[in-house]
Amino acid sequence: MAPGAAVSVNDMPRTAPGPISVSPEIGRLMRWATYASVGVAVVLIALKTGAWLMTESIAMLSTLIDSLLDVLASLVNLVAVRHALTPADREHRFGHGKAEALAAVAQSAFIAGSAVLLLFQAGERLLRPRVLASAEAGIVVMTISIVLTIALVLFQIWVIRRTRSVAISADSLHYKGDILANLAVVAALVLSVRFGWVYADPIFGALIAVYILYSAWLIVREALDVLMDREMPDEDRHRIRAIALAHPEVTSVHDLRTRRSGPMSFIQFHLVMAADMSLLQAHYVSDAVEIEVRQAFPDAEVLIHQDPTGIVEKHATFR
Repeated sequence: MAPGAAVSVNDMPRTAPGPISVSPEIGRLMRWATYASVGVAVVLIALKTGAWLMTESIAMLSTLIDSLLDVLASLVNLVAVRHALTPADREHRFGHGKAEALAAVAQSAFIAGSAVLLLFQAGERLLRPRVLASAEAGIVVMTISIVLTIALVLFQIWVIRRTRSVAISADSLHYKGDILANLAVVAALVLSVRFGWVYADPIFGALIAVYILYSAWLIVREALDVLMDREMPDEDRHRIRAIALAHPEVTSVHDLRTRRSGPMSFIQFHLVMAADMSLLQAHYVSDAVEIEVRQAFPDAEVLIHQDPTGIVEKHATFR
């Protein structure tokens, strides 16, 4: 169709794309991920409490404290995810997705606090080393913990791939760290009891604490990206531009802006079309481009402004 050519209403789509919301399937997956996280954390607390009472291991205590904080963090996650899935309302026109990022910040605070406490505990044990007891029971408990945590992480990864949830991603990152921490506890128990390396327990405990601090930083960095409306990755932005420019009636694209909020994305940009094109035709060209963009990004709400050619305007030079 040539620019400015007459357009028959019968040739146009009957409906324009409507607003999107989080699909029931995504909401269900996110809720089940939070339930699984809380359940696993409660089981691990019971197991590790018994093991710590038997072994008096600092490394074991480190994972017990971590699991206690896991419950708190997972409960925060559960509430935040439920709130994030609440549909947009009069006061929150863009939805409640940032509740996830706020929960992730709270998680990072819990995690960092536990790491600082563990460093103090490890320092005290370095000054007053002791031989551990009942290492076999501790190893059995940690093996069970590792298996349960791996199962949870695999489920969380599956959910994240389908929902791109920031809160669940933060939770999963924490539990991935737990797997390494649990392995370190097993190593500390073996070295302390079977080889008499009394300093292995506090050293491994301190290393676990440092790793937990690093995990907290990764979590808060991702959450701040969401809270500060960081742009989507460059490859996604290039893809959006390519989709828009692929339409034969589109001359150029400018002022592309993107951000994420919970499981949803928000995309907006200006389309430049022929100045002699009718308003009706420009409207339907925009709708066609919007449909293509939303097919590529199913969780996105897309807002397009139409500009005519020949208008000189100053635009942001962001790439």
